Amino acid sequence: MLEANLKTQLKAYLQKVSRPIEIVASLDDSDKSRELRTLLEEIASLSDRIAVIEKHSDDERKPSFSIGEPGKDAGIRFAGIPMGHEFTSLVLALLQTGGHPVKLDDAVIEQIRNLDGDYEFETYISLSCQNCPEVVQALNVMSIINPRIRQVTIDGALFQDEVEARQIMAVPTVYMNGEVFGQGRTGVKEILARLDSNAGARAAKELEKKPVFDVLIVGGGPAGAAAAIYSARKGITTGVVAERFGGQVLDTLAIENFVSVQETEGPKFATALEQHVKSYDVDVMDVQRAEALIPGRINGVHEVRLASGAVLKAKTIVLATGARWREINVPGEREYRNHGVAYCPHCDGPLFKGKRVAVIGGGNSGVEAAIDLAGVVSAVTLIEFGAELRADAVLQKKLRSLANVTVITQAQTTEINGDGKKVDGLVYKDLRSGEAKHIELEGVFVQIGLVPNTEWLKGTVELSRHGEIVVDAKGATSVPGVFAAGDVTTVPFKQIVIAVGEGAKASLGAFDHLIRSSVEEDVGAEESIVVA
Repeated sequence: MLEANLKTQLKAYLQKVSRPIEIVASLDDSDKSRELRTLLEEIASLSDRIAVIEKHSDDERKPSFSIGEPGKDAGIRFAGIPMGHEFTSLVLALLQTGGHPVKLDDAVIEQIRNLDGDYEFETYISLSCQNCPEVVQALNVMSIINPRIRQVTIDGALFQDEVEARQIMAVPTVYMNGEVFGQGRTGVKEILARLDSNAGARAAKELEKKPVFDVLIVGGGPAGAAAAIYSARKGITTGVVAERFGGQVLDTLAIENFVSVQETEGPKFATALEQHVKSYDVDVMDVQRAEALIPGRINGVHEVRLASGAVLKAKTIVLATGARWREINVPGEREYRNHGVAYCPHCDGPLFKGKRVAVIGGGNSGVEAAIDLAGVVSAVTLIEFGAELRADAVLQKKLRSLANVTVITQAQTTEINGDGKKVDGLVYKDLRSGEAKHIELEGVFVQIGLVPNTEWLKGTVELSRHGEIVVDAKGATSVPGVFAAGDVTTVPFKQIVIAVGEGAKASLGAFDHLIRSSVEEDVGAEESIVVA
């Protein structure tokens, strides 16, 4: 089942295992169970510290298996065959169970160990979801640290009955003790913040102790990462505050146009960004959302107030808060979000296997989504407002070659319908005739571009009519000492490579501002001495 190269790599990794691992499989006579048995036997053959045992139990999903130490209750279980994006989760679970150190700060490990409660997590994923592994790996490592935490990863495409019964239409979806805990990409710190009610207050107190930074970057995407690296290399005190490191890149499946990197995936790229930043003396403060910018009109020190209540101070600021998926803002969109309305076809597409879906948007992202979904669902209807599609010609050619895709142009989506629990249709206006038309379907994927994350900046820095931060050639905003970079600005062409360059430029602009400000202060001081 595993290719020779992958076996060789896995065998090398498993040499890091220092204590016995017991894999307990629950199987039946299905093809998937036979496939899983083959996978587990191949893994066991690569290390003499791994043993596979089959147990026939009606209490467990089939096929599934647990990973633990012999004689101890196993906190990690996979229901399905963890290949695709989840193969890394499987390898990490083996290594960490086998004694390989977890890569978490001592304070975080202690916080997990001290959680008071019994937690049973069920995480529904799809093997094509690039956001799911972070959640799976976070809960797996937490279960290794704290035996009162148990986690099972469930392949939604394989256990369709459960997905239907629980009305799951987006991944990752996490249940805790039988109730919905959360949806979407989530890391250890975010999970801890929800389980540990005092975590936010403690974090705010620690943040209040931070000194005044020379440069504070708000945002952890490509632009923010580049700004942090360039600032740190100048030897000035640098801080990064972000909700999640990686930003919009985390939701990108394939990256094939970043110069010198032929091909990679968004999450891998985001991890590389974070590792590069942390190789310098940069204070990274993640899982923190900026709520207000308070310009330093008097003393030149700017402040950023966070949602936690903490206030960070800096002589210069680089705003790199990026953008998010644009909504179509019609009735039913928010009501049925994650219940038929989705924004990531790669993540949620497998949950709509054999169903009818619509894609709204005829640009590159919309056409690419329709092409991807066509291989999974029964029928795709692509809806475009304009008279023709805006995607590249090569993508349009591929789209029109697919038999189960229908393209409707000059159509305005006006409403998304549902039965109160999930989507069951869509209404659009035919712009040629003015007639309202209805399509019966089970899913709607919105792909109409991005909207900048600048709501918190209104009234502070100059914004364009599209809500983007207006910047000059050096990345400077309308507020002296405040710079901006990336998709959040008026700079055209929202591309990763452009964001990286703009982040570097904004950082250099901030450094130039610091130098000039210090010179002006020194000149002012000398003049006052002469006058005296």
